[in-house]
Amino acid sequence: MPQLITNRVRLSRRTILSGVTAAGAKAIIGLPPLVSMFNSHGTAYAAPAPGSADQPVETRFVLWFNGNGITERFWIPSREGSDYDITPCLAPLAPFRNDIHVLSGVDNAAAKGQGNGHTNSMSGLMSCTPFTGRGPSGPSIDQAIASKLGGDSRFRSLQIGVAQESFGESMQRNMSWSGYERALPPEMIPHRLFDRLFGEREEGWVNRKRSILDAVRGDAALLKAKLPADDQARVDEHLSGIRDIERSIAALPPEYRNVDPPDFDGDMKDWPRIAKLQSDLLVKALATRQTRVASYMLTKCQSLSRFPWLGYTSARHHDYTHADGRAPGADGVEGQRVLRDICRWHVEEFAYLVAKLKSVPEGDGTVFSNTCLAFVHEHAEANPHKNSGLAMLVAGGLGKLAKGRHTRITGTAGEVYLTLADEVVGAGLGKFPTASKKLSALLA
Repeated sequence: MPQLITNRVRLSRRTILSGVTAAGAKAIIGLPPLVSMFNSHGTAYAAPAPGSADQPVETRFVLWFNGNGITERFWIPSREGSDYDITPCLAPLAPFRNDIHVLSGVDNAAAKGQGNGHTNSMSGLMSCTPFTGRGPSGPSIDQAIASKLGGDSRFRSLQIGVAQESFGESMQRNMSWSGYERALPPEMIPHRLFDRLFGEREEGWVNRKRSILDAVRGDAALLKAKLPADDQARVDEHLSGIRDIERSIAALPPEYRNVDPPDFDGDMKDWPRIAKLQSDLLVKALATRQTRVASYMLTKCQSLSRFPWLGYTSARHHDYTHADGRAPGADGVEGQRVLRDICRWHVEEFAYLVAKLKSVPEGDGTVFSNTCLAFVHEHAEANPHKNSGLAMLVAGGLGKLAKGRHTRITGTAGEVYLTLADEVVGAGLGKFPTASKKLSALLA
């Protein structure tokens, strides 16, 4: 690993680059983890202040969601333990098998009650509380964690989406909830997420005539002059990455800037392209300390998406999960094959995020080393709307997290969340709905 700075530059994690854009708006660019921000033990230097002490690197939490459940035979490993088999759906995560914990057997205990099978399941999955008819009865787990960890970040939490699908009601379209029936909609437009993270958009950079980096160029040059060579290279790489994201966003067709109206019934756009942009922006936000908590909604609850990049356009995702005459039967060979390929794409996008987090050095590890990710679905087997035996993925490099195995657990979604929140992330929730114990199987 690069040399850690002990007696030269001591830089606070809170250092930023700032400037004013041509339109007069403020541009703010956080710095990535630099060698100069950490002592020889990989501990972050504190901001200069009387009596300040160096601090451990902050932990992060990301909740990832895909709609419509899974096909269990292609998703859940047949063997438990460290010798678990990489199933067809999990194949994109094969390079990271020692960084993930595959869970099965999870009970969505709060999914009972009113709802259409999807809405009550989604409420129980996200908040572990019953569906009221308009939303959950309490905050989602990401917001419960954000209430404890989000106070020292620029953003208490970020809600990120990909699928610009407007089918259904609030419960289908949202995964983050601040409390009783209070939705926090995901930001699905890359332009808008970029603006939140780096400053107000101006037409100059959208049209590829200027860059948001122009506003901070002078500040960056002054900072780099004080830094050792390895940190100068990291700053250059960070700024180049932001510029690449700018170019990618500016190159999107104009229709990507708009959210479809509620009555829109067209096919989905090229969402893999958007998913990777949103993941890139999330990694920048986590690496630069802009937030410690995020939710990521790749597809919606009860999703009606089509998948042209997979060759599946004859029916929509929800149709493929049911033998309803409009799609191959979910219990038949072709229907299961279609669902296998859709679920594998979901995992591909999750694997992309894991790889990006592992690519950013931080202290004596990477940003992934200090992050806990939970990957969840609203159902287990998709066709029967199954709420028992849910499969989840837990990933991350935090030392207390058990990894590199498949475990069939006996426990609720709330117990999974409480264990991760308190024992791994250090949120100190103390309690969460449907949780009566913590799950030692999740801990190293």
